[in-house]
Amino acid sequence: MTELLFNKRLHVLVKNKDADERRSVIRIGIELQSTSNPVHRKDLVVRLTDDTDLYFLYNLVISEEDFQSLKVQQGLLIDFTSFPQKFIDLLEQCISEQDKDSPRFLLQLTSASSAFDHSPSNLNIVETNAFKHLTHLSLKLLPGSDTDVKKYLAACLSTLKEEKHLLDQKLRKTEEDLTRQLNYAQQTLSEKSRELDKLRTEWMSQTTSVSSRHMQDLTAEREKALETQTRLQQQNEQLRQELESAHHKSTQQFQSRVLELETSNRDLIEKKYKSDSTIRDQKAKLASLEEECQRSKQQVLSLRRENSALDTECHEKERLVNQLQTRVAVFEQENKDKDQLVLRTKEVLEATQQQKNSVEGNVESKQLQIVKLEATVKSLSEELIKANGIIKKLQGDLKGLVGKIKVKNTVTVSQEKVLQETTEKLQRGQQELQETRQRLKQKEEEAAKLKEQLEATVQKLDESREVLKTNENVITWLNKQLNENQLSRKQEALGMFETPAPGLRTGSVSHNLLDSKGFPSSLGHGFPITSTINSKYPLPLSCVSSGPRSVLTMHNQTAGPKVQFNPMNAKSSTEVGSTQQPQPSNKENGEPMGLDSKYFERRDDSIPLRGLLPSMHLNREAQKSLNAAGVKPTPSATSAYFPG
Repeated sequence: MTELLFNKRLHVLVKNKDADERRSVIRIGIELQSTSNPVHRKDLVVRLTDDTDLYFLYNLVISEEDFQSLKVQQGLLIDFTSFPQKFIDLLEQCISEQDKDSPRFLLQLTSASSAFDHSPSNLNIVETNAFKHLTHLSLKLLPGSDTDVKKYLAACLSTLKEEKHLLDQKLRKTEEDLTRQLNYAQQTLSEKSRELDKLRTEWMSQTTSVSSRHMQDLTAEREKALETQTRLQQQNEQLRQELESAHHKSTQQFQSRVLELETSNRDLIEKKYKSDSTIRDQKAKLASLEEECQRSKQQVLSLRRENSALDTECHEKERLVNQLQTRVAVFEQENKDKDQLVLRTKEVLEATQQQKNSVEGNVESKQLQIVKLEATVKSLSEELIKANGIIKKLQGDLKGLVGKIKVKNTVTVSQEKVLQETTEKLQRGQQELQETRQRLKQKEEEAAKLKEQLEATVQKLDESREVLKTNENVITWLNKQLNENQLSRKQEALGMFETPAPGLRTGSVSHNLLDSKGFPSSLGHGFPITSTINSKYPLPLSCVSSGPRSVLTMHNQTAGPKVQFNPMNAKSSTEVGSTQQPQPSNKENGEPMGLDSKYFERRDDSIPLRGLLPSMHLNREAQKSLNAAGVKPTPSATSAYFPG
């Protein structure tokens, strides 16, 4: 009974007697053979073969007695039962290391002869470390005889035949499966093709019917669209002519106002860009100051390290340190001056928000202050350069006094205190720099607020334009109503005075013309309209007031044209007849005719427009007809009052 334990290809270093070393791939097989007749024994068979050379064959049979002698010769610490697994572990380590440039575990096949003929060879498992090449195991393999080679080739042939038989069976099964699948796919394809033909015919019939129906609908809709288009074009032409003649003056006024606002907006944008450029310059200067401060910090650290070795001449050095302290105090004073300048600039910015006209003067003052700041920065840089020269001199003196430091360590303690004070002063300077940064941030926020204000003004402009559009709509409606009232008044005045009714009262007219097609009476007493009325369209109003209707009275005043509705229930002074006919109502389904009430609501953000209609008067033809009939117009009908 044989049990295959290992069968893999490995890289082996082949060594001959007279030839160079070479690497080749050799298959190593390990089998465990057990026999029970006549005695139970186990043998380990190691076989070396080459897949490219079928006549390359080396065998080794290790029995338990042979393993004992091998164990004694090579100093092995394992028994025969665990030897195969340990041998396989060593081979696995060789496999894991074989792809590396310098493998740790290596297989060697050495032969004493010049070529691998019928002489025995040694298979060595070598571990390379930093000290030496350590051979873990060395096995002496014998070349296979002709019978062994024939048996090996016969075994290989039998295995190949078995593999071929298995592959043939798999191929037949796969062919049967594929033919079955192909037949099923062809059947399904034929069915799907029939269904597709049916669907195509149905689709073609449906598309033709739908296309014909849609073509009919399209022709009908085109005719309707042409009719509506012609009607709308005529209406638009009429409206355009009326609007062009009525609102030319108002558009000119608003265009001039928009131009003024645009010029002011441009001025503000230019001022904003100027302020942004000044802020960028200040930021760059701040960055340079921060770099200089960091350099001074590094220099102070080097001084702290070198000043730990000061000697008896520290009194002279203390004088120099006192001078530096005075200069630092001067620097602090200059920083305070800078803070005051920053406060002044902040006040100037607040003044610019309140008074936009004085921005240019404030910008010039800011530029002067920036020039002063640049001068102070230059003076600071010059003084820092001087301080660096003094520090270099101190470093040269300190290098000569290194030998004397060890005696006088007590003096260094006091100098460290002085250095701590200087570091505290530097920290204060850093805090002041941070405060200046915060102030710069506040300036940037103020600039953002200015931008928001500009956006708000633009929004107000848009709202005012919308209000203008609504006012123009109101004006067109009023002009249309007034023209209709004028025509109806002419016709009614002529009809009344040609055939006067018996119940007519002198000095009064039977109904109010504006109430018939004018504003609804439910608007209330004295309701204002914030709109303009073009002077090209005079407002001929009723000259006599009577009945429970509201009458539009007009008054010429210097403040401009105004409109007011006054409900009146007064009776006329003289009557011709004893009875009066009731006046007809101009309402349908209980709703007032005329303009919607939303155009008469009072708005806080509305723009009053005045001065377009200086005076209003009665129609001359109606006045002549009334004078001829002997009716005098009332004073309230000859003047109009339009609240702005």
